[in-house]
Amino acid sequence: MTSPAERLASARVFLFVPGDRPERFAKATLSGADVIIIDLEDAVPAAHKPQARHEAVSWLDSGGAAVVRVNAPGTEWFEEDVATIAPVADGLMIPKAECAEDWKRAGDVPVIPLIETAGGIERALKILSARTVVRPAFGSIDFAAQLGIDPNDRQALLFARSRLCLAAAAARRSAPIDGVTTAVRDAAVLRGDVEHAASLGMTAKLCIHPAQVPLTRELFKPSPAQVEWARSVVAAVGDGVGLVDGHMVDAPVLARARGLLTQALEPTNP
Repeated sequence: MTSPAERLASARVFLFVPGDRPERFAKATLSGADVIIIDLEDAVPAAHKPQARHEAVSWLDSGGAAVVRVNAPGTEWFEEDVATIAPVADGLMIPKAECAEDWKRAGDVPVIPLIETAGGIERALKILSARTVVRPAFGSIDFAAQLGIDPNDRQALLFARSRLCLAAAAARRSAPIDGVTTAVRDAAVLRGDVEHAASLGMTAKLCIHPAQVPLTRELFKPSPAQVEWARSVVAAVGDGVGLVDGHMVDAPVLARARGLLTQALEPTNP
């Protein structure tokens, strides 16, 4: 049996579901997503937040499995969200994450800090070095809004995404989860977003609609050509150094090949 932290570390597809729509919780688990995220923050109006928290706790208490995005640190709901959700959730997603001290009362529950502010990007390595952090997620929409730029402009967000990938690697955490694609039914846009994120080193994505799940899952797998290359490298070289198709293979190349083979496996399940 794997732990919640191990499942979150290997997951490729995370699907949001509004916390005030409990009739959708079970449906979301059938979407094919690796992890569902019950959202108490942006998807829930202020007047509904206490009820959404209650619905999340009730569903998790009855055997449901999910990460919960609580309301941001500093809001009137944050402390109670953490106190009531942490004991029953597989993990907490902390929005507007800028300081690990904000969730120290959460205990040992796995944490996914949602880095979506300039302060969060600047402090990313320190945030990700916190003991309970599994991996970061990039809140591209909120980050772009703070900077006054187009969230669909991949070049404008290139530095932030790359900075987050570097911080995750330096902190020895799993690679980041990319932000949402708001074009819910545009497969071409989704494909472009996932391929761009993967090219930078991200290995998962936040989704906002079940229609986005299958393509996202497929695109985060290494291609058949990459898998074939990786297998040929490992088979030809083992733990040593040699030539494969005229190219030198040493320890870093071998590490990349093994990493691709690991990524080709299905995410860890309970």
